[in-house]
Amino acid sequence: MKKSLLSIATLALCSIVPLQAKDNPWDMADEILTSMSQVKFPERTVSITEFGAIANNPSQLAHDAINLAIIYINQQGGGTVVIPDSTYYTGPITLKSNVRLHLEEGAQLKFSTDINLYFPAVPTRWEGIDCNNTHPLIYAYGETNIALTGKGVLDAQGSETAWWNRMDIERRNRYQDPNDPTSPQVLPSRIQLLHWGEQQVPLHERTYAPHNALRPQFVNFYHCKTVLIEDVTLLNSPFWVLHPLFCKDLTVRGVTIINDGPNGDGCDPESCKNVLIENCTFDTGDDCIAIKSGRNTDGRKWNVPSENIIVRNCHMKNGHGGVVIGSEISGGFRNLFVENCTMDSPLLDRVIRIKTSTCRGGLIENIYVRNVTVGQCREAVLRINLNYEPKEECQRGFNPTVRNVYMDNVTCQKSQYALYLSGLDDVTNIDNVNLSNCRFDGVKTGKSFVEGNIGTLRFDKLFVNGKKVKKLTSENTTSKKRK
Repeated sequence: MKKSLLSIATLALCSIVPLQAKDNPWDMADEILTSMSQVKFPERTVSITEFGAIANNPSQLAHDAINLAIIYINQQGGGTVVIPDSTYYTGPITLKSNVRLHLEEGAQLKFSTDINLYFPAVPTRWEGIDCNNTHPLIYAYGETNIALTGKGVLDAQGSETAWWNRMDIERRNRYQDPNDPTSPQVLPSRIQLLHWGEQQVPLHERTYAPHNALRPQFVNFYHCKTVLIEDVTLLNSPFWVLHPLFCKDLTVRGVTIINDGPNGDGCDPESCKNVLIENCTFDTGDDCIAIKSGRNTDGRKWNVPSENIIVRNCHMKNGHGGVVIGSEISGGFRNLFVENCTMDSPLLDRVIRIKTSTCRGGLIENIYVRNVTVGQCREAVLRINLNYEPKEECQRGFNPTVRNVYMDNVTCQKSQYALYLSGLDDVTNIDNVNLSNCRFDGVKTGKSFVEGNIGTLRFDKLFVNGKKVKKLTSENTTSKKRK
Protein backbone atom coordinates (compact mmCIF):
# COMPACT_ATOMS: atom_id res chain seq x y z
CA MET A 1 0.00 0.00 0.00
CA LYS A 2 1.48 3.32 -1.07
CA LYS A 3 -0.11 5.62 1.46
CA SER A 4 1.17 5.70 4.99
CA LEU A 5 -1.18 4.99 7.82
CA LEU A 6 -0.37 8.29 9.47
CA SER A 7 -1.44 10.27 6.44
CA ILE A 8 -4.62 8.25 6.18
CA ALA A 9 -5.37 8.78 9.83
CA THR A 10 -4.77 12.51 9.77
CA LEU A 11 -6.37 13.29 6.44
CA ALA A 12 -9.33 10.94 6.25
CA LEU A 13 -10.22 9.15 9.43
CA CYS A 14 -10.78 11.58 12.18
CA SER A 15 -14.00 13.35 12.90
CA ILE A 16 -14.97 13.50 16.54
CA VAL A 17 -18.50 14.62 17.23
CA PRO A 18 -21.12 13.39 19.69
CA LEU A 19 -23.38 10.66 18.36
CA GLN A 20 -26.74 12.27 17.95
CA ALA A 21 -29.68 11.48 15.75
CA LYS A 22 -32.82 13.42 15.16
CA ASP A 23 -34.90 10.24 15.19
CA ASN A 24 -34.39 6.94 16.99
CA PRO A 25 -33.59 4.37 14.28
CA TRP A 26 -34.64 1.56 16.59
CA ASP A 27 -38.21 2.75 16.14
CA MET A 28 -37.87 1.36 12.62
CA ALA A 29 -37.18 -2.09 14.08
CA ASP A 30 -40.47 -1.93 15.97
CA GLU A 31 -42.26 -0.90 12.80
CA ILE A 32 -40.74 -3.84 10.90
CA LEU A 33 -41.93 -6.30 13.55
CA THR A 34 -45.42 -4.83 13.57
CA SER A 35 -45.69 -5.09 9.79
CA MET A 36 -44.63 -8.75 9.53
CA SER A 37 -47.31 -11.31 8.79
CA GLN A 38 -47.39 -14.37 11.06
CA VAL A 39 -48.13 -18.01 10.30
CA LYS A 40 -51.54 -19.39 11.19
CA PHE A 41 -52.70 -22.95 10.69
CA PRO A 42 -56.02 -24.79 11.12
CA GLU A 43 -56.14 -27.24 14.02
CA ARG A 44 -56.09 -30.18 11.60
CA THR A 45 -53.27 -32.62 12.49
CA VAL A 46 -51.93 -35.89 11.05
CA SER A 47 -49.03 -38.12 12.02
CA ILE A 48 -46.57 -39.41 9.45
CA THR A 49 -47.27 -42.92 10.78
CA GLU A 50 -50.77 -42.66 9.27
CA PHE A 51 -49.05 -42.53 5.87
CA GLY A 52 -46.74 -45.48 6.40
CA ALA A 53 -43.67 -44.04 8.14
CA ILE A 54 -41.77 -46.68 10.13
CA ALA A 55 -39.62 -45.63 13.07
CA ASN A 56 -36.11 -46.74 14.04
CA ASN A 57 -35.33 -48.59 10.82
CA PRO A 58 -32.53 -47.20 8.62
CA SER A 59 -33.66 -49.35 5.70
CA GLN A 60 -37.17 -47.84 5.75
CA LEU A 61 -36.88 -44.24 4.59
CA ALA A 62 -39.82 -42.08 5.60
CA HIS A 63 -39.72 -39.23 3.08
CA ASP A 64 -42.47 -40.66 0.87
CA ALA A 65 -44.78 -40.87 3.88
CA ILE A 66 -43.80 -37.39 5.09
CA ASN A 67 -44.33 -35.82 1.68
CA LEU A 68 -47.67 -37.60 1.24
CA ALA A 69 -48.81 -36.28 4.61
CA ILE A 70 -47.73 -32.76 3.62
CA ILE A 71 -49.63 -32.97 0.32
CA TYR A 72 -52.72 -34.31 2.10
CA ILE A 73 -52.76 -31.50 4.68
CA ASN A 74 -52.14 -28.92 1.97
CA GLN A 75 -55.08 -30.23 -0.07
CA GLN A 76 -57.31 -30.21 3.01
CA GLY A 77 -56.69 -26.50 3.51
CA GLY A 78 -53.76 -26.62 5.88
CA GLY A 79 -52.69 -27.89 9.29
CA THR A 80 -49.85 -29.74 11.01
CA VAL A 81 -47.86 -32.82 10.04
CA VAL A 82 -46.38 -34.42 13.17
CA ILE A 83 -43.11 -36.33 13.48
CA PRO A 84 -43.68 -38.50 16.58
CA ASP A 85 -41.22 -39.14 19.40
CA SER A 86 -38.99 -41.64 17.59
CA THR A 87 -36.13 -41.71 15.08
CA TYR A 88 -37.05 -41.67 11.40
CA TYR A 89 -34.63 -42.03 8.51
CA THR A 90 -35.52 -39.96 5.50
CA GLY A 91 -34.63 -38.46 2.15
CA PRO A 92 -35.70 -35.04 0.80
CA ILE A 93 -38.79 -33.28 2.14
CA THR A 94 -40.82 -30.64 0.28
CA LEU A 95 -43.07 -28.28 2.24
CA LYS A 96 -46.33 -26.89 0.84
CA SER A 97 -48.43 -23.84 1.63
CA ASN A 98 -50.39 -23.75 4.89
CA VAL A 99 -48.48 -26.71 6.34
CA ARG A 100 -46.48 -26.88 9.55
CA LEU A 101 -43.97 -29.73 9.89
CA HIS A 102 -43.71 -30.31 13.65
CA LEU A 103 -41.21 -32.51 15.46
CA GLU A 104 -42.30 -33.70 18.89
CA GLU A 105 -39.75 -33.51 21.68
CA GLY A 106 -37.58 -36.61 21.33
CA ALA A 107 -38.27 -36.94 17.59
CA GLN A 108 -35.33 -37.22 15.22
CA LEU A 109 -35.10 -37.01 11.46
CA LYS A 110 -31.88 -38.51 10.12
CA PHE A 111 -31.32 -37.65 6.48
CA SER A 112 -29.78 -40.09 4.04
CA THR A 113 -26.40 -39.17 2.56
CA ASP A 114 -27.18 -40.96 -0.73
CA ILE A 115 -27.02 -38.04 -3.15
CA ASN A 116 -29.05 -39.90 -5.78
CA LEU A 117 -32.15 -39.50 -3.60
CA TYR A 118 -31.94 -35.71 -3.98
CA PHE A 119 -32.49 -35.59 -7.71
CA PRO A 120 -33.88 -34.39 -10.08
CA ALA A 121 -32.27 -31.02 -9.49
CA VAL A 122 -34.34 -28.04 -8.35
CA PRO A 123 -33.97 -24.26 -8.83
CA THR A 124 -31.86 -22.68 -6.11
CA ARG A 125 -28.71 -20.65 -5.57
CA TRP A 126 -25.29 -21.87 -4.52
CA GLU A 127 -22.95 -19.24 -3.10
CA GLY A 128 -25.17 -16.56 -4.62
CA ILE A 129 -25.28 -17.94 -8.17
CA ASP A 130 -28.47 -19.28 -9.78
CA CYS A 131 -28.49 -22.95 -10.73
CA ASN A 132 -30.43 -26.20 -10.73
CA ASN A 133 -28.70 -28.25 -8.08
CA THR A 134 -29.19 -30.99 -5.53
CA HIS A 135 -32.62 -30.91 -3.87
CA PRO A 136 -32.14 -29.38 -0.38
CA LEU A 137 -32.90 -31.71 2.46
CA ILE A 138 -35.98 -29.58 3.23
CA TYR A 139 -37.23 -27.40 0.39
CA ALA A 140 -40.11 -25.12 -0.53
CA TYR A 141 -40.61 -23.05 -3.66
CA GLY A 142 -43.20 -20.29 -4.01
CA GLU A 143 -45.15 -21.33 -0.91
CA THR A 144 -46.99 -19.18 1.64
CA ASN A 145 -47.64 -19.76 5.35
CA ILE A 146 -45.21 -22.58 6.12
CA ALA A 147 -43.41 -23.65 9.29
CA LEU A 148 -40.79 -26.02 10.65
CA THR A 149 -41.23 -26.30 14.42
CA GLY A 150 -40.84 -28.43 17.52
CA LYS A 151 -38.28 -29.59 20.08
CA GLY A 152 -36.98 -32.39 17.88
CA VAL A 153 -33.66 -32.84 16.09
CA LEU A 154 -32.85 -32.83 12.38
CA ASP A 155 -29.53 -34.50 11.59
CA ALA A 156 -28.09 -34.25 8.07
CA GLN A 157 -25.32 -36.70 9.07
CA GLY A 158 -22.56 -34.70 7.46
CA SER A 159 -19.06 -35.99 8.18
CA GLU A 160 -15.65 -36.37 6.59
CA THR A 161 -16.97 -39.45 4.79
CA ALA A 162 -20.43 -38.16 3.89
CA TRP A 163 -21.41 -34.82 2.32
CA TRP A 164 -18.36 -32.91 3.50
CA ASN A 165 -15.98 -35.05 1.45
CA ARG A 166 -17.66 -33.71 -1.70
CA MET A 167 -15.31 -30.80 -1.32
CA ASP A 168 -12.86 -33.08 -3.11
CA ILE A 169 -15.02 -32.94 -6.22
CA GLU A 170 -15.78 -29.24 -5.93
CA ARG A 171 -12.10 -28.38 -5.68
CA ARG A 172 -10.61 -30.90 -8.08
CA ASN A 173 -8.60 -29.33 -10.91
CA ARG A 174 -10.19 -31.57 -13.45
CA TYR A 175 -13.18 -33.88 -13.30
CA GLN A 176 -14.27 -36.67 -15.61
CA ASP A 177 -17.68 -38.31 -15.64
CA PRO A 178 -17.12 -41.73 -14.01
CA ASN A 179 -20.06 -43.13 -15.94
CA ASP A 180 -18.51 -42.20 -19.26
CA PRO A 181 -14.72 -42.70 -19.41
CA THR A 182 -14.65 -41.34 -22.96
CA SER A 183 -16.15 -37.99 -21.97
CA PRO A 184 -13.94 -34.91 -22.16
CA GLN A 185 -12.60 -33.45 -18.97
CA VAL A 186 -14.53 -30.47 -17.62
CA LEU A 187 -14.03 -27.83 -14.97
CA PRO A 188 -14.85 -28.84 -11.39
CA SER A 189 -18.38 -28.04 -10.35
CA ARG A 190 -17.81 -24.95 -8.22
CA ILE A 191 -15.48 -23.30 -10.73
CA GLN A 192 -17.87 -24.18 -13.52
CA LEU A 193 -20.72 -22.47 -11.67
CA LEU A 194 -18.67 -19.31 -11.21
CA HIS A 195 -17.96 -19.29 -14.95
CA TRP A 196 -21.64 -19.85 -15.76
CA GLY A 197 -22.57 -16.87 -13.61
CA GLU A 198 -19.97 -14.57 -15.15
CA GLN A 199 -20.89 -15.65 -18.70
CA GLN A 200 -24.65 -15.48 -17.97
CA VAL A 201 -25.30 -18.97 -19.23
CA PRO A 202 -29.11 -19.59 -19.30
CA LEU A 203 -30.43 -21.14 -16.11
CA HIS A 204 -31.67 -24.32 -17.76
CA GLU A 205 -28.10 -25.01 -18.84
CA ARG A 206 -26.78 -24.60 -15.30
CA THR A 207 -28.03 -28.01 -14.24
CA TYR A 208 -26.15 -30.56 -12.18
CA ALA A 209 -26.47 -34.32 -12.01
CA PRO A 210 -25.53 -36.57 -9.07
CA HIS A 211 -22.01 -37.21 -10.37
CA ASN A 212 -21.03 -33.52 -10.47
CA ALA A 213 -23.47 -31.94 -8.02
CA LEU A 214 -22.63 -29.39 -5.40
CA ARG A 215 -23.49 -30.16 -1.78
CA PRO A 216 -27.13 -29.39 -0.91
CA GLN A 217 -28.40 -26.87 1.59
CA PHE A 218 -30.14 -28.20 4.67
CA VAL A 219 -33.24 -25.95 4.61
CA ASN A 220 -33.88 -23.82 1.53
CA PHE A 221 -37.13 -21.84 1.27
CA TYR A 222 -37.21 -20.07 -2.11
CA HIS A 223 -39.70 -17.30 -2.99
CA CYS A 224 -41.77 -18.02 0.12
CA LYS A 225 -43.90 -15.68 2.24
CA THR A 226 -44.81 -15.84 5.91
CA VAL A 227 -42.39 -18.41 7.26
CA LEU A 228 -41.63 -19.69 10.77
CA ILE A 229 -38.70 -21.86 11.87
CA GLU A 230 -38.93 -22.41 15.62
CA ASP A 231 -37.30 -24.48 18.39
CA VAL A 232 -35.73 -27.19 16.24
CA THR A 233 -32.12 -28.34 16.48
CA LEU A 234 -30.20 -28.80 13.22
CA LEU A 235 -26.98 -30.78 13.04
CA ASN A 236 -24.23 -31.59 10.55
CA SER A 237 -25.45 -29.84 7.42
CA PRO A 238 -23.89 -30.63 4.02
CA PHE A 239 -23.64 -26.89 3.28
CA TRP A 240 -25.48 -23.77 4.53
CA VAL A 241 -28.01 -24.71 7.21
CA LEU A 242 -30.90 -22.24 6.86
CA HIS A 243 -31.04 -20.50 3.50
CA PRO A 244 -34.19 -18.42 2.94
CA LEU A 245 -33.96 -17.02 -0.59
CA PHE A 246 -36.19 -14.22 -1.91
CA CYS A 247 -38.44 -14.64 1.14
CA LYS A 248 -40.62 -12.13 2.97
CA ASP A 249 -41.78 -12.09 6.58
CA LEU A 250 -39.52 -14.77 8.05
CA THR A 251 -39.15 -15.61 11.75
CA VAL A 252 -36.37 -17.84 13.09
CA ARG A 253 -36.89 -18.34 16.81
CA GLY A 254 -35.34 -20.57 19.47
CA VAL A 255 -33.34 -22.58 16.96
CA THR A 256 -30.08 -24.37 17.80
CA ILE A 257 -27.58 -24.92 14.98
CA ILE A 258 -24.46 -27.05 15.47
CA ASN A 259 -22.48 -27.53 12.30
CA ASP A 260 -18.71 -27.86 11.94
CA GLY A 261 -18.67 -28.72 8.25
CA PRO A 262 -17.19 -26.68 5.38
CA ASN A 263 -19.29 -23.67 4.33
CA GLY A 264 -21.40 -24.46 7.38
CA ASP A 265 -23.15 -21.10 7.73
CA GLY A 266 -25.93 -21.06 10.30
CA CYS A 267 -28.56 -18.79 8.77
CA ASP A 268 -28.16 -16.98 5.43
CA PRO A 269 -31.13 -14.80 4.48
CA GLU A 270 -30.53 -13.89 0.83
CA SER A 271 -32.51 -11.14 -0.90
CA CYS A 272 -35.04 -11.38 1.92
CA LYS A 273 -37.26 -8.67 3.39
CA ASN A 274 -38.49 -8.46 6.98
CA VAL A 275 -36.59 -11.09 8.95
CA LEU A 276 -36.53 -11.72 12.71
CA ILE A 277 -33.86 -14.02 14.19
CA GLU A 278 -34.19 -14.29 17.96
CA ASN A 279 -33.28 -16.53 20.89
CA CYS A 280 -31.10 -18.76 18.73
CA THR A 281 -27.77 -20.50 19.38
CA PHE A 282 -25.14 -20.84 16.66
CA ASP A 283 -22.04 -23.05 16.74
CA THR A 284 -20.74 -23.25 13.19
CA GLY A 285 -17.74 -23.91 11.00
CA ASP A 286 -18.39 -20.72 9.07
CA ASP A 287 -20.44 -17.56 9.62
CA CYS A 288 -23.17 -17.80 12.25
CA ILE A 289 -25.52 -15.40 10.44
CA ALA A 290 -24.58 -14.17 6.95
CA ILE A 291 -26.83 -11.76 5.08
CA LYS A 292 -26.62 -12.02 1.29
CA SER A 293 -28.16 -10.74 -1.96
CA GLY A 294 -26.55 -12.61 -4.83
CA ARG A 295 -23.09 -12.83 -6.29
CA ASN A 296 -21.59 -10.68 -9.02
CA THR A 297 -23.52 -10.70 -12.31
CA ASP A 298 -26.46 -12.76 -11.02
CA GLY A 299 -26.85 -10.52 -7.98
CA ARG A 300 -26.81 -7.37 -10.11
CA LYS A 301 -29.19 -8.91 -12.67
CA TRP A 302 -31.94 -9.49 -10.12
CA ASN A 303 -30.92 -6.48 -8.03
CA VAL A 304 -32.97 -7.51 -4.99
CA PRO A 305 -31.42 -6.33 -1.72
CA SER A 306 -31.86 -7.93 1.64
CA GLU A 307 -33.50 -5.47 3.98
CA ASN A 308 -35.03 -5.06 7.41
CA ILE A 309 -33.32 -7.81 9.39
CA ILE A 310 -33.49 -7.97 13.20
CA VAL A 311 -31.19 -10.18 15.29
CA ARG A 312 -31.78 -10.21 19.04
CA ASN A 313 -31.13 -12.33 22.12
CA CYS A 314 -28.92 -14.79 20.25
CA HIS A 315 -25.74 -16.55 21.34
CA MET A 316 -22.87 -17.16 18.95
CA LYS A 317 -20.08 -19.62 19.72
CA ASN A 318 -17.70 -20.81 16.98
CA GLY A 319 -17.81 -19.19 13.56
CA HIS A 320 -15.99 -16.95 11.12
CA GLY A 321 -18.31 -14.11 12.14
CA GLY A 322 -21.17 -13.54 14.57
CA VAL A 323 -23.36 -11.34 12.36
CA VAL A 324 -22.01 -10.94 8.82
CA ILE A 325 -23.05 -9.06 5.70
CA GLY A 326 -21.67 -10.62 2.52
CA SER A 327 -19.74 -11.74 0.77
CA GLU A 328 -22.43 -12.46 -1.86
CA ILE A 329 -24.01 -9.03 -1.51
CA SER A 330 -24.19 -7.63 -5.06
CA GLY A 331 -27.86 -6.71 -4.67
CA GLY A 332 -27.04 -4.63 -1.60
CA PHE A 333 -28.42 -4.52 1.93
CA ARG A 334 -30.07 -2.02 4.24
CA ASN A 335 -31.37 -1.85 7.77
CA LEU A 336 -29.81 -4.31 10.21
CA PHE A 337 -30.66 -4.24 13.90
CA VAL A 338 -28.60 -6.39 16.28
CA GLU A 339 -29.21 -6.20 20.02
CA ASN A 340 -28.84 -8.08 23.29
CA CYS A 341 -26.63 -10.82 21.90
CA THR A 342 -23.74 -12.69 23.51
CA MET A 343 -20.72 -14.11 21.71
CA ASP A 344 -17.75 -16.00 23.07
CA SER A 345 -15.26 -18.46 21.62
CA PRO A 346 -11.55 -18.63 20.73
CA LEU A 347 -12.83 -19.93 17.38
CA LEU A 348 -15.13 -16.96 16.76
CA ASP A 349 -13.18 -14.74 14.39
CA ARG A 350 -15.20 -11.51 14.35
CA VAL A 351 -18.28 -10.05 16.02
CA ILE A 352 -19.68 -7.84 13.25
CA ARG A 353 -18.25 -8.45 9.77
CA ILE A 354 -18.95 -6.81 6.41
CA LYS A 355 -17.20 -8.37 3.41
CA THR A 356 -17.44 -7.48 -0.25
CA SER A 357 -15.22 -6.51 -3.19
CA THR A 358 -15.09 -4.77 -6.55
CA CYS A 359 -16.52 -7.98 -8.03
CA ARG A 360 -19.48 -8.04 -5.69
CA GLY A 361 -20.13 -4.32 -5.26
CA GLY A 362 -23.34 -3.49 -3.43
CA LEU A 363 -24.59 -0.61 -1.27
CA ILE A 364 -24.59 -1.66 2.39
CA GLU A 365 -26.10 0.84 4.77
CA ASN A 366 -27.81 1.42 8.08
CA ILE A 367 -26.22 -1.06 10.46
CA TYR A 368 -27.29 -0.66 14.10
CA VAL A 369 -25.75 -2.76 16.89
CA ARG A 370 -26.30 -2.29 20.62
CA ASN A 371 -25.93 -4.15 23.90
CA VAL A 372 -23.68 -6.95 22.64
CA THR A 373 -21.43 -8.74 25.13
CA VAL A 374 -18.39 -10.64 23.85
CA GLY A 375 -16.12 -12.85 25.90
CA GLN A 376 -13.49 -13.29 23.23
CA CYS A 377 -13.07 -13.33 19.49
CA ARG A 378 -9.97 -14.24 17.53
CA GLU A 379 -9.51 -11.21 15.28
CA ALA A 380 -11.62 -8.03 15.57
CA VAL A 381 -14.85 -6.76 17.08
CA LEU A 382 -15.74 -4.93 13.87
CA ARG A 383 -14.28 -5.85 10.49
CA ILE A 384 -15.21 -4.09 7.25
CA ASN A 385 -13.41 -5.47 4.20
CA LEU A 386 -13.91 -4.10 0.69
CA ASN A 387 -11.11 -6.31 -0.69
CA TYR A 388 -12.52 -9.75 -0.02
CA GLU A 389 -11.08 -12.56 -2.21
CA PRO A 390 -8.74 -10.26 -4.19
CA LYS A 391 -7.67 -13.04 -6.57
CA GLU A 392 -11.21 -13.93 -7.71
CA GLU A 393 -11.55 -14.15 -11.50
CA CYS A 394 -14.44 -11.83 -12.31
CA GLN A 395 -15.50 -8.62 -13.92
CA ARG A 396 -14.38 -5.79 -11.67
CA GLY A 397 -15.16 -2.12 -11.38
CA PHE A 398 -18.22 -2.41 -9.13
CA ASN A 399 -17.06 -0.43 -6.14
CA PRO A 400 -18.98 -1.34 -2.99
CA THR A 401 -20.11 1.22 -0.43
CA VAL A 402 -20.53 0.73 3.33
CA ARG A 403 -22.05 3.59 5.28
CA ASN A 404 -24.00 4.44 8.41
CA VAL A 405 -22.67 1.89 10.89
CA TYR A 406 -23.56 2.44 14.55
CA MET A 407 -22.34 0.38 17.52
CA ASP A 408 -23.45 1.27 21.04
CA ASN A 409 -22.62 -0.49 24.31
CA VAL A 410 -20.58 -3.30 22.76
CA THR A 411 -17.99 -4.88 25.03
CA CYS A 412 -15.27 -7.47 24.33
CA GLN A 413 -12.79 -9.03 26.74
CA LYS A 414 -10.26 -10.42 24.27
CA SER A 415 -9.37 -9.87 20.60
CA GLN A 416 -6.41 -9.27 18.27
CA TYR A 417 -7.63 -5.85 17.09
CA ALA A 418 -10.36 -3.46 18.08
CA LEU A 419 -11.37 -2.48 14.53
CA TYR A 420 -10.22 -3.94 11.24
CA LEU A 421 -11.02 -1.64 8.32
CA SER A 422 -9.85 -2.45 4.79
CA GLY A 423 -11.04 0.14 2.29
CA LEU A 424 -10.23 0.89 -1.32
CA ASP A 425 -7.14 2.86 -2.26
CA ASP A 426 -8.64 5.20 -4.84
CA VAL A 427 -12.06 6.08 -3.36
CA THR A 428 -13.55 6.58 0.09
CA ASN A 429 -16.30 3.95 0.30
CA ILE A 430 -16.37 3.24 4.04
CA ASP A 431 -18.02 6.18 5.73
CA ASN A 432 -19.95 7.27 8.78
CA VAL A 433 -18.85 4.56 11.21
CA ASN A 434 -19.87 5.37 14.78
CA LEU A 435 -18.89 3.73 18.08
CA SER A 436 -20.31 4.93 21.40
CA ASN A 437 -20.06 3.57 24.93
CA CYS A 438 -17.88 0.66 23.76
CA ARG A 439 -15.14 -1.02 25.74
CA PHE A 440 -12.68 -3.46 24.16
CA ASP A 441 -10.29 -4.98 26.69
CA GLY A 442 -7.64 -7.62 26.20
CA VAL A 443 -6.83 -6.31 22.71
CA LYS A 444 -3.59 -8.16 21.99
CA THR A 445 -2.09 -5.50 19.73
CA GLY A 446 -3.70 -2.66 21.62
CA LYS A 447 -4.52 -1.23 18.22
CA SER A 448 -6.89 -1.20 15.26
CA PHE A 449 -5.96 -2.25 11.74
CA VAL A 450 -6.64 0.27 8.99
CA GLU A 451 -5.76 0.38 5.27
CA GLY A 452 -7.16 2.25 2.30
CA ASN A 453 -9.25 5.40 2.24
CA ILE A 454 -11.67 5.55 5.15
CA GLY A 455 -14.22 8.29 5.62
CA THR A 456 -15.70 9.64 8.81
CA LEU A 457 -15.21 7.78 12.07
CA ARG A 458 -16.95 9.05 15.19
CA PHE A 459 -16.04 7.88 18.68
CA ASP A 460 -17.92 8.75 21.84
CA LYS A 461 -16.60 6.96 24.94
CA LEU A 462 -14.64 4.27 23.12
CA PHE A 463 -12.10 2.54 25.37
CA VAL A 464 -9.41 0.12 24.18
CA ASN A 465 -7.47 -1.64 26.95
CA GLY A 466 -8.76 0.97 29.39
CA LYS A 467 -7.60 3.98 27.36
CA LYS A 468 -10.09 6.36 25.81
CA VAL A 469 -9.69 6.58 22.04
CA LYS A 470 -10.68 9.91 20.58
CA LYS A 471 -9.32 9.34 17.11
CA LEU A 472 -7.25 6.85 15.14
CA THR A 473 -3.62 7.87 14.95
CA SER A 474 -0.35 6.15 14.19
CA GLU A 475 -0.08 5.32 17.90
CA ASN A 476 -3.27 3.29 18.05
CA THR A 477 -3.41 1.82 14.54
CA THR A 478 -1.35 -0.55 12.47
CA SER A 479 -1.30 -1.31 8.75
CA LYS A 480 0.51 -3.32 6.11
CA LYS A 481 1.01 -3.26 2.38
CA ARG A 482 -1.55 -5.01 0.25
CA LYS A 483 -0.57 -8.31 -1.22
